[in-house]
Amino acid sequence: MVTQKEDLALIDPEMGKRAMEKKQLDRKMIKSMAGTFRVSFQFAETFSPDRKYEYHDRKFEGAKEVVLLLEETEDQISLQHLLYVGKGHIIKHWRQDWIYENQDLLILKKGHEWRKIKLTPEQARGTWTQKVYQVDDAPRYEGYGTWIHVDGRSFWQSTADAPLPRREISKRNDYNVLRRNSHIEIFKDGSWVLDQDNEKIIRSEKNEDVLLCMEKGIERFTILDYDSADAVIWWDDYASFWNDVREAWSEIREDMGFIRVKEDEKLYMAQFELASRFRGAKYDSDEARQAIRDLLAGHVEGYPG
Repeated sequence: MVTQKEDLALIDPEMGKRAMEKKQLDRKMIKSMAGTFRVSFQFAETFSPDRKYEYHDRKFEGAKEVVLLLEETEDQISLQHLLYVGKGHIIKHWRQDWIYENQDLLILKKGHEWRKIKLTPEQARGTWTQKVYQVDDAPRYEGYGTWIHVDGRSFWQSTADAPLPRREISKRNDYNVLRRNSHIEIFKDGSWVLDQDNEKIIRSEKNEDVLLCMEKGIERFTILDYDSADAVIWWDDYASFWNDVREAWSEIREDMGFIRVKEDEKLYMAQFELASRFRGAKYDSDEARQAIRDLLAGHVEGYPG
């Protein structure tokens, strides 16, 4: 079977060479998001079509964050975020997987319900899909786009529907979909930014969308040189457990065309409790996997465990 990259080379060897060189530059930019950072989170609602809408308070937060290169192949790069909170306490944060010319996407219906779609080879050609996962490795959102390298800049952007962010999920019930128009840009000093123009949407059972309001979000990852050995040691203690969680979710994605998560907040709290139970040098993978499957069976509709 002739691949897309081989097909390009057969049509025009020079074009095929340029495509491969660009892919390697794409990979370099994605991998550069790993490192030690000072991160700031800034969110502000900016516009509503309803003149009577009462804007919610702006959000400003900051912390140290370590981004680990979890795994890497020629066509996939996985990055795990670890967040420092309080006085040096470390917690597992979000994860992002980047897949080259990916054709399989989870699309949010509403709330915590996703369906699978398949992109055509033409849609996927030259693109990278960013698959973002919640702190418990449950799906969050997936978008695809082409990395652009021009005039000394490197950036990628996409649009994807997501559930309510964790900062609002227990406080808001006036919308059920966050449409994320995301722009990721890598800077020459190693810092990067996730710039968002978000739409807070009310989606009905008929999939009709009503815009509640717009939101500007800026997450800046400013490179900061500090000793992250404690974060690496902490992650090593939990890595086997979270690897088994990822495998369980991979099985769910493979076997189910529609995914609905019930009681999302209870799921992630219970998942963290399991992580504290199954950790360290005496990790029992068989026992942990069964506990993970049992937990997911109680929260993922139709999953037998």
